[in-house]
Amino acid sequence: MKYLDIPKHELLKIKTLGELKAAGYQPKSIKQELRENLIYALRNRQEVFKGIHGYEDTVIPDLQRAILSMHNINLLGLRGQAKTRIARLMIHLLDEYIPVIKDTELNDDPLQPLSFFGRQTVAEFGDHTPITWLHREERYTEKLATPDVTIADLIGDADPIKAATLKLPYSDERVIHYGLIPRSHRCIFVINELPDLQARIQVALFNILQEGDIQIRGFKIRLPLDIQFVFTANPEDYTNRGSIVTPLKDRIDSQILTHYPKDIKIGRRITEQEAYIKPEQGGSIYIPDLAKDLIEQIAVEARKSEYVDAKSGVSARLTISAYENLLSAAERRMLINGENKTSVRVGDFWGVIPAIAGKVELVYEGEQEGAAIVAQNLLGKSIRTLFLNYFPEPEKEKKRQSNCYKKITDWFGDGEQVDLLNDATNQEYKNTLYTIPGLSELVKSKLSNLNENDHVFMMEFALHGLAEYSMLSKKFLEKGLQFKDLLGGMFSMPKFDDDDDE
Repeated sequence: MKYLDIPKHELLKIKTLGELKAAGYQPKSIKQELRENLIYALRNRQEVFKGIHGYEDTVIPDLQRAILSMHNINLLGLRGQAKTRIARLMIHLLDEYIPVIKDTELNDDPLQPLSFFGRQTVAEFGDHTPITWLHREERYTEKLATPDVTIADLIGDADPIKAATLKLPYSDERVIHYGLIPRSHRCIFVINELPDLQARIQVALFNILQEGDIQIRGFKIRLPLDIQFVFTANPEDYTNRGSIVTPLKDRIDSQILTHYPKDIKIGRRITEQEAYIKPEQGGSIYIPDLAKDLIEQIAVEARKSEYVDAKSGVSARLTISAYENLLSAAERRMLINGENKTSVRVGDFWGVIPAIAGKVELVYEGEQEGAAIVAQNLLGKSIRTLFLNYFPEPEKEKKRQSNCYKKITDWFGDGEQVDLLNDATNQEYKNTLYTIPGLSELVKSKLSNLNENDHVFMMEFALHGLAEYSMLSKKFLEKGLQFKDLLGGMFSMPKFDDDDDE
């Protein structure tokens, strides 16, 4: 869709107002533009918000209804719920190019000039008024609401230097230096974290939203701005740092609630799309599907943990950063050992703890535990939850005569132990796991047709799962993990030399 139904290369040849009129150009507002292009996209089954997953039946229909209603929009949700991403994708509903009067600072429409310069240019040159074409990528303005934002930043102010240079009185419109909002005429304007904006600044937006005009230091000037406003806000900010003043909230036509992915499958799709996997990593590191699920399950566990502040939320950036760290942990080991290929291990997940610890807001009890301990607990709970998707529940299995874990636990019960070191080579890692009687057979009996990498990963995962269900003891070593019999681990005493008895 576009203003003029002619090919782009012909469109860009139009250089004057007269040529534009001859081509049949008629102005339309940005909200009409968004509406018409959305109608075209819906009728032709085109994907509008590409890369946004999990909102197909919730957020996106609400957003489409708001655009069809030509509303200003507030996206309300916790951190990492793609609010800004959605706003940025709205530019794809704009026409590819729109005509503007050349050199104007307010993107003046040639048939409806807004600024003094635009009106003067049309009055002077008439049909010979020079025009240029503004691409939709240039029609997006974004401002983060911070306490230092002023009315001059957003709306504008009288510029004494301009007045002195042009020898103009302060009553002249030409001394005004316009702020971000007037300069976003015919554009999408986004204010992120709206509650952080001071109340007096929010009040300045009233006229713009309702009447579409601005006031600057008492100037008798009316600028009927044509802007699609999109605001984003976090519910937590309403109590912690500020609020949206009621009259402003009343002027925002549609408030749309966002949410986190509703299942692991959607979360995985988002993480794999957003994570930056270096080419050398992608070609040399194998990632089992279960490892990808574990990353997503960590976020799920964090969102319901009593140690994590639920009001703050757990951003999708946690899983993205954790996924990148997981690959880097495997890559580091591969480089240290001089290997060309490797596979992700369960032990590599302890390398993602820094990515988790920095992404969760802890409540008092969590602060007492410490961010690293909370991250370890979240990982443990994730393993415990997903373990039952592949293996029988250990407590129930213990009561059965054909206990599938008995061979493994008996071996550890005889005093055996296993050290899985972080930097062990691929062969050392496999050899260590295959020394445990019954472990490989357990995986084969429950999961058939696995490739070698998946099979070995599941062997280690089974050990971690049994430890989480208190069938084995798991101890953190300086360079890895140690598995042994649970009772043996509880009652083992440190050894002292005879000389120390003196």
